Amino acid sequence: MRVLTKAALAGAALLAFATTSASATIVCSGDVCWHTHEVYNYPPEARVIVHEDNWRWGPRERYIFREHEGRGYWRDNRWTAW
Repeated sequence: MRVLTKAALAGAALLAFATTSASATIVCSGDVCWHTHEVYNYPPEARVIVHEDNWRWGPRERYIFREHEGRGYWRDNRWTAW
């Protein structure tokens, strides 16, 4: 019984770690959004809005997702790295 309890606790800890390490945020600039795993302090000229990963737009709103690796933001169909 004791081994089973330890195994269950170890499994729960592993699951909790996997869940927190997979978190992300959604960042939008105008109608373009992308996912990021790091929360950055974007420069004011980026004019981005940072949302939680479970954010969804409203029924009358339209956004597009455009993914990109690295730190930066979308501006006028161009990725601006910083």
